[in-house]
Amino acid sequence: MLDWLQYRKELLGRIGEIGKLSPDTVKGYQTLTDAGQKTGHLDAKTRELISLAVAVTTRCDGCITVHVGEALKHGATREEIAEALGVAVAMNAGAALVFSARAMDAVHEHSGS
Repeated sequence: MLDWLQYRKELLGRIGEIGKLSPDTVKGYQTLTDAGQKTGHLDAKTRELISLAVAVTTRCDGCITVHVGEALKHGATREEIAEALGVAVAMNAGAALVFSARAMDAVHEHSGS
């Protein structure tokens, strides 16, 4: 398995390098990240659990290690994390079902029936 803590450290270092080469790119990302926090409608733990579920559905290891750390920092339990991951699994299955219906629609149109 991956050494998640070391990976996070290395990743953040590389992102720091990108920030030096292209500061507006990283600033733009940070602006997006900060925008949702300003509304105050969701607490930090909930935002991190959502972020983690999205990280899983988008298959982003970097996002996973960052948002696991942040979720734990904001008090998420292993059980809450597992439940959020269950939502990610259901969403992936749901998306596969929806796109299966689209594929069958394409079959219908291609076959003329």
